[in-house]
Amino acid sequence: MKQLWAPWRMEYIQGEAGKGEGCVFCGLGDPSNDPGRLILRRGDHAFVLMNKFPYSNGHLMVAPYRHTCDPGVLSDVEALEMHRLLNLARDVLQEKFSPQGFNVGMNLGQIAGAGVTDHLHMHIVPRWSGDTNFMPVFADVRVIPQHLQATYDYLAPAFSKNAQAGGDGVNPAFGDGD
Repeated sequence: MKQLWAPWRMEYIQGEAGKGEGCVFCGLGDPSNDPGRLILRRGDHAFVLMNKFPYSNGHLMVAPYRHTCDPGVLSDVEALEMHRLLNLARDVLQEKFSPQGFNVGMNLGQIAGAGVTDHLHMHIVPRWSGDTNFMPVFADVRVIPQHLQATYDYLAPAFSKNAQAGGDGVNPAFGDGD
């Protein structure tokens, strides 16, 4: 019998994810530990990060720095930057993983499936033909073929390369969240 190892899931299983002081997204304004927090790209008003509890390999999120659960209160600049970062994430995922499609969206409110209900964020999940199997159905387990840090190390250079080229329309100097 083969074993599947996903030690980062234990935090989620034991209900420790999201516990602690404050919002999980609001404490990410300081870029000094971006690799440890799985932040791949910063703009002036929003950022791209990996989901610590992914549905598939390469599951990313885009969140504004501003704490809000209502997309209607985002400024045009914030909304545009989130959209541009989503496009950048899609381009990088396409380049690095060659998925055949993507699920993109927001879960607004707990009943809609939001794990973090008070700070909006968009998900982008790469998909491949045949990427579903019996594990989620029978064992309530998702098989992620690569460790989170290895995925970060694989994707980060592509985000950095694009930022240096200015190809995403986002400030390449990493915004400070103001």
